[in-house]
Amino acid sequence: MDSPDFMEEDVGTSSRNEKFENFDIDDLFEDGDDDGGENMQKLKEIGEVNLNNFCRKAATQFFNEYGLISHQINSYNDFISNGLQRVFDSFGEILIEPGYDPSKRGDGEWRHASVRFGKVTVEKPTFWAESDSEKKERKFLPRDARLQNMTYAARIKVEVTFQVYTPKLIGSDKFKTGKDKILEKVIQNNETEEVVIGSLPVMVKSDLCWMKTDEKVDCDFDQGGYFVIKGAEKVFIAQEQICMKRLWLVSSPTWTVAYKSEVKRHRLIVRIAGLSRGEEIKGEKKVLMVYFLSTEVPLWVLFFALGVRSDKEVVDLIDYDNNDPNVVNILFASIQEAEKFEGFRRGRKALEFVDESIHKTQFPPTERMEECISKYLFPTLEHPTQKAQFLGYMVKCLLLASTGHRKSDNRDSFRNKRLELAGELLERELKAHISNTQKRMKKTLQKSLDDGRPIQPVAFYLDPSVVTNGLSRAFSTGAWCHPWRKMERVSGVVANLGRTNPLQTMIDLRRTRQQVLYTGKVGDARYPHPSHWGRVCFLSTPDGENCGLVKNLSITGVVSTNITTPLIDKLTYYGMDRLAEGTYTRLDGNEKVFLNGEWVGVCETPHLLVRKLRRMRRKGRLPHQVEIKRDEQQKEVRIFTDAGRILRPLIVVENLAKIISSKGETYTFQSLLDDGIIEFIGTEEEEDCSTAWSIKKLLRSGDGTHAVKYTHCELDMSFLLGLSCGIVPFANHDHARRVLYQSQKHCQQAIGFSTTNPNIRVDTLSHKLFYPQRPLFRTTTSDCLVLPRPEFFNGQNCIVAVNVHMGYNQEDSLVMNQASLQRGMFRTEHIRSYKAEVDNKEEKRRKSDDPVHFGKIQSKIGRVDSLDDDGFPSIGADLQSGDIVVGKCGESGADYSIKLKHTERGKVQKVVLSANDEGKNFAVVSLRQVRSPTLGDKFSSMHGQKGVLGFLEAQENFPFTIQGIVPDVVINPHAFPSRQTPGQLLEAALAKGIASGGTMRYATPFSTVSAESITDQLHRAGFSRWGNERLYNGRTGEMVNSLVFMGPTFYQRLIHMAEDKVKFRNTGPVHPLTRQPVADRKRFGGIKFGEMERDCLIAHGAAANLYERLYTLSDSSQLHICQNCKNIANVIQRSVPGGRKVRGPYCRICESVDDIVKVNIPYGAKLLSQELFSMGISLKFDTRLC
Repeated sequence: MDSPDFMEEDVGTSSRNEKFENFDIDDLFEDGDDDGGENMQKLKEIGEVNLNNFCRKAATQFFNEYGLISHQINSYNDFISNGLQRVFDSFGEILIEPGYDPSKRGDGEWRHASVRFGKVTVEKPTFWAESDSEKKERKFLPRDARLQNMTYAARIKVEVTFQVYTPKLIGSDKFKTGKDKILEKVIQNNETEEVVIGSLPVMVKSDLCWMKTDEKVDCDFDQGGYFVIKGAEKVFIAQEQICMKRLWLVSSPTWTVAYKSEVKRHRLIVRIAGLSRGEEIKGEKKVLMVYFLSTEVPLWVLFFALGVRSDKEVVDLIDYDNNDPNVVNILFASIQEAEKFEGFRRGRKALEFVDESIHKTQFPPTERMEECISKYLFPTLEHPTQKAQFLGYMVKCLLLASTGHRKSDNRDSFRNKRLELAGELLERELKAHISNTQKRMKKTLQKSLDDGRPIQPVAFYLDPSVVTNGLSRAFSTGAWCHPWRKMERVSGVVANLGRTNPLQTMIDLRRTRQQVLYTGKVGDARYPHPSHWGRVCFLSTPDGENCGLVKNLSITGVVSTNITTPLIDKLTYYGMDRLAEGTYTRLDGNEKVFLNGEWVGVCETPHLLVRKLRRMRRKGRLPHQVEIKRDEQQKEVRIFTDAGRILRPLIVVENLAKIISSKGETYTFQSLLDDGIIEFIGTEEEEDCSTAWSIKKLLRSGDGTHAVKYTHCELDMSFLLGLSCGIVPFANHDHARRVLYQSQKHCQQAIGFSTTNPNIRVDTLSHKLFYPQRPLFRTTTSDCLVLPRPEFFNGQNCIVAVNVHMGYNQEDSLVMNQASLQRGMFRTEHIRSYKAEVDNKEEKRRKSDDPVHFGKIQSKIGRVDSLDDDGFPSIGADLQSGDIVVGKCGESGADYSIKLKHTERGKVQKVVLSANDEGKNFAVVSLRQVRSPTLGDKFSSMHGQKGVLGFLEAQENFPFTIQGIVPDVVINPHAFPSRQTPGQLLEAALAKGIASGGTMRYATPFSTVSAESITDQLHRAGFSRWGNERLYNGRTGEMVNSLVFMGPTFYQRLIHMAEDKVKFRNTGPVHPLTRQPVADRKRFGGIKFGEMERDCLIAHGAAANLYERLYTLSDSSQLHICQNCKNIANVIQRSVPGGRKVRGPYCRICESVDDIVKVNIPYGAKLLSQELFSMGISLKFDTRLC
């Protein structure tokens, strides 16, 4: 037996025979020869400290090579390399027939056309720019797209083979070929050219992006993974979808096994159907039915249609070993159900019965029945015997599940899910738009074929704007093609990238979402599942309707890409027998082998096969992302190489001792994978693993007290959490809800330093902290991230005292030191940009209406004192509310200027003038405003302890310690017992020891130091063991009787500020329909006085206040009522005796002006009566004198 080709490169000698001779199969097991006890002894010799240091270095190398957003970039790169070509290949040959209109037929035969897409290429983004009166093609960078409100995209070029021909009849042989006519093409025109079919948005830092190799980076914090669409940054949210690579077993509403596929005609369902009372077969109420090609046929009939010759063969294919009488009755009833089709066992009768059933459907296929079975039934299997054997396996799974010997599938488990990222999402959306392009091409080309006009080049018929505009619209609206329903679109696929701070940006890039039809009833989808362990964070999820549906990847979670390396030959070489063609493969105790859900073979020694494959994966001879699972109960070996599986790195215990040989050497994470020290484990394979939580737990398993033999070990327990949770100190000591608040809300609202390129960005709103600091504590996550990443912490270290200060810090309020704020603590910069656009000169000529341009005119809507003649303010100009910020006017003199709205102000920082590719000139004016904390601003610690600033106290009035330390923040002690956040107290005690020179610095969740160690460190530094301080009253100088806990704590300033929330109004705009004040704050609207506020005033008995609030200050109005008929009397102009005309109230029903009174009524009530009157409903008003 010769070694296959894939083993040749492993061995690397001259001839094939020498290669096989030099290859020793025992090399597969060289890693596992050591006894478990000997291996554990080596690990103990290395020591816990050295092993922990190795784990930390390995994690650092992991982040260095994979980063935090590799799943986004890798998926997009795989789409460019393979998926894009796959999209165009899926269309095959496109045939265009003429319209067969006799009035348009010429002298010759009808012309036909065919189009076939070939090789696809994508260029890097470029644009044309004028330089020295000549146009040059230049690099198109993401910063150019942001500043010019353009889409960062690259052109797609595809080779198109275009033929025009006339069919010629050369014969007819329906008996042999099944075709009435045999036609030959007479080619009239045949050409192949490269055509631009549209533009594809480019992901920043992908293989198509210039920034991947450009030495000059835009921003030090920018890691890419997003798109720039019309100047806005967009990001894909990973979509959780049901895995299409495996059978789907469900028990509700009836036991069903389904072969899933995105193509509807490839789906097949086998179910246990119930019979009606009159159709019961010898008392049995259940039979097996198959749903295929939109029709339902008995199972036995489909088996015989696939070439099975006897009932015994069907039973052998099902291979149900257990002699369960219920199963026997179901099989017998299924045979009797098939007997309704007389003679289905003879010849082609079964095939004819299936063909007849399928052609009764509304949209039957055009192919013959043999072609339908070959093309649509299990399309990955070629021979009918293989299809019959797989159908028998489906039936066996169904019978095992119905009798309780196999579990039904859980839709919430990640073994049954796949994440759809940029590659899969773009592939689906692009296919839809190319389909629209080819439909338009068919219509246009058909007209040319009918009329006999000259045929143009194929580029004339392919409109590239369909793809370009379609993708741009999908990114802008977020509405994406449904995975399998072609006519529907789903929302929540694309989101705007948050730029409040770099941590929020990274969280948006690592978010996942589960689509549900109705957010109210989703079963257990919101609850954590055991398969989430180490893959998605079990704490980071929003509260509200998306709770549990929107998740975040764990820190070391990696999403697999599609592996294109063929594995069938390797599986055969390592002991698998392929499924035979033409005959049925008997199991005889062998276990089935599945590759991506398809049955590819059987194996006599599955344990050896799995062991060999895992050894080869650890040696780098198999791709590292291959997932190998052996299910001993079901006697199956399942191997997955598809995209969308969440993997995570674990240490291989049996190979961990190899680090002794690499001591002192520098290694990469890839070298650790190649040496088998670390491997990627999937959800299903982890079920076969026994994983130690930490190195400490692993070493304790060898001392005799723990009998567990671990196969793998975690790099660090904190890596089970998401990025925002992993950097929270002492997170395992806090209540989960408080950690959720910090990880999902506060850390994304904290003001930091979002980007290092603010001069070339024009964000609508941005905040920057003047003096961002790194916290005193450290965590393993923050240490292992490359640099390490200090920008993930956004705040400052404050001296926080837990005390009551004159009642100003009750109910989560904070008291702050005014002198600290004056020195710059929590001082931020607030930048708001105002954008305006006008048509350029070419566009103005096309439009005949009033053209608009930038300029300064005397405006009636605001002040123009700060504007220059070009309509823009000068740099440094101080603008206040009501000033014009951008001057725009029409040639007719109409004013289109942009005015600063209510409470908006600032100094002009920059003015940007630019143009885009849509014929628009636009300007951006950025206003800068420096803000120090004021009363009402919101702050938060890293433990979910949020509060607003309630009082600013002078430093001399604050209590102080004997060393003269004055606290910056005073927080109420009542904030801790009910919130259950002792982690903040531990953080303050640890930071106090660190500031005093202590060496214990780590506050990593799940591996924190004990409280005794922290108190000992404080005691050694000369402080009270429990962090309490003796304080002196700043007002009187007297010693405070009680001890006060005080220490450094990391605090964040959030974007919610009082200046942005303040709302006041005397009189202002009202709604034209209801005449009530408008609602928007920026429109100078009113404050809503709702039903609950009304209840409060009623409870206080403040009737006059309530009347004023709901009537006088809202929509006071007056109405005339006729006291006789109690209807509304209208104010009209009428004639009176003497020829005069008077205007006044008049009752049309009573035809009188007597007994009409004027009443006060809200205009909303008057509007309601008028709307009811238009429906034919008249209201009667009963009036009383008040």
